[in-house]
Amino acid sequence: MSETVKQQIQNVIDTNPVTLFMKGDADFPQCGFSARVVQILEHLGVPFKSVNVLADAGIRQGIKDFSNWPTIPQLYIKGEFIGGCDIVTEMYQSGELQTLLKEKNIPLKAAS
Repeated sequence: MSETVKQQIQNVIDTNPVTLFMKGDADFPQCGFSARVVQILEHLGVPFKSVNVLADAGIRQGIKDFSNWPTIPQLYIKGEFIGGCDIVTEMYQSGELQTLLKEKNIPLKAAS
């Protein structure tokens, strides 16, 4: 991975409290796993930055090298790599994701 790609990735993660590297974007996910993570974040009312890895081959491979994680999507909260779809889904279902977001002072919408 080039230093430029690494710096781009680090910059996005550093400047956005919640960042989702995904296939497609939040409005039009290009895979089911990315769509599921978007649904969870939107259900919780979490503001997040989505990065479409399909738009840049360097970022698509670079994020896998950056996190040492082979799959997309990848969720970062306050600079910390959380995981992919399965991990985020499990954390959401157990309430662990909501707790982590609150601990990191990420605003959640009130549960209905």
